[in-house]
Amino acid sequence: MNTICPGWTGAMADRMMANAKQIPLSKDRMTARDLIETWALRLEAEQKRVSGTALDQPITQVAGRLVHTIGTLHLYELTLPHGSSIEHDTPLSIIPPDDMEPTEGIVLGGQGNVVLVQTFDTIGQSYTNATVVPDRTGLLATSAKRLRDMLAQPDAYRLGPADRLAPLLETTTGAGELSGTGAGSSILMTVWSDELSVRRQRLAVLVIELIRANKRILLVCPDHQAADALVGTIARAMKAVGLTYKTWVSRYEMALAHQVEGIGIQELGFEAQMHQFYAKSRADKAALRRKYERFRELTPILAYKGQKQKDLDEVRLLEWRLLTQLTDLQTKIKDVNATLAEYENLPLFRRLSLQAVGKNVESLHQYLELYESQCAELKGELDVAKTRIDELVPEAAVPKDMRPEFDELKEDIVRLGGTKKIRELLAAEEDTNRQAFIQNRRLVVTTASRVLSDPLFSRVRFDVLIADEAPWIAAAPLLGAAGLIRERIVISGDRRDIASAGLWASRKAQPCPDYS
Repeated sequence: MNTICPGWTGAMADRMMANAKQIPLSKDRMTARDLIETWALRLEAEQKRVSGTALDQPITQVAGRLVHTIGTLHLYELTLPHGSSIEHDTPLSIIPPDDMEPTEGIVLGGQGNVVLVQTFDTIGQSYTNATVVPDRTGLLATSAKRLRDMLAQPDAYRLGPADRLAPLLETTTGAGELSGTGAGSSILMTVWSDELSVRRQRLAVLVIELIRANKRILLVCPDHQAADALVGTIARAMKAVGLTYKTWVSRYEMALAHQVEGIGIQELGFEAQMHQFYAKSRADKAALRRKYERFRELTPILAYKGQKQKDLDEVRLLEWRLLTQLTDLQTKIKDVNATLAEYENLPLFRRLSLQAVGKNVESLHQYLELYESQCAELKGELDVAKTRIDELVPEAAVPKDMRPEFDELKEDIVRLGGTKKIRELLAAEEDTNRQAFIQNRRLVVTTASRVLSDPLFSRVRFDVLIADEAPWIAAAPLLGAAGLIRERIVISGDRRDIASAGLWASRKAQPCPDYS
């Protein structure tokens, strides 16, 4: 294991960190908090500037067609009037013609006046004369609020790794000490190369090493097309080494491309994975519901039959007692009849003995009548008991397979936490699983601006941040992503692009750059 970078394993991590050096934060350098405050102010100023300008004005005469649907999300291609455009990750509203209900969406990409928009509701296969209302003001407001939350809740975010990123974002020219491939500190590392394919191959190998080290990785790109391309490269590399990329990788949210480097990445889209997960979840829930309902159905039946069995046992006990009494009486009647039959032939002494205890012919006949009367009563009670037994036997009888079925269901119910827990599971909404689902992915790939603006990412944390083509990602969303990281940050790109892009300088009095 590399001692400079604990938690990273494998030769690739060793090679990339071989020349690492610790860079202390000087007193005159801006910290992550300083930069977050600076960019929050700039975003808020930009929000005020954009509000009411043409950037947020309705765009009319928009044509659209449905490209494809995955789960509950839909991808539409919108053709705007010439001269119009909308930046990616900008939220918008689409107002279709013919009094149809409007829907919300997010721009995922496009070129020129043609944009690809992810919507939450379908608005038909195609349409014309629709109106689109961009909400760039809302995007800026949401992004600024996230930065403010990071300052207001330092315990909820991790600004330690972001502090190591601050020198790189402080100026467009002051990153000389971080300009070499594999250089940096144990917390911040850079992968510089003027060859995009080389960088991505290095990142793919690094991602594999991190996944094997059981790290959770957030990988951000400047746009969704770049995210698709990198997902394909990484998935292919994972497949080559025998890793099940479908299990570990999630492209948040919809993938634009269908295939990259022979890898079908549509199925790696977060929504596609959620749809598949929910389909299985719904199937599992349906099976659980059937078990629960069957358990509830059998419980009163078996309780009823149990009570009837108890009644049957009591009646059978009564029958046994009555039969015992009847047998005793019949024995007595037999003895009395025998005595009467022999009475006249008995010796005088025997007759006198019987008379002395009150047994003479008259009294014996009285006993006989009494015993016979009691026998008749007992026989009547026995008839009632037998009739009741005949009624109770089928009522108490349990079908052959019912008891094992119930016992198995009861065992499952107990194993799942009891009926109360199962009712909670059945009542749980699917949306409650989104956070848990994304937390189970080892690698989440998206744009930095989606991380900054999507509320879901405010609740999830990662071990490592990898920023691909980082110079083309503005400082605000890059800082927003860095605040979710526990351990370290990897910056990748062509270092010549830092100056040409000009997205990181924070001390210049310049307009807020496009951070999307």
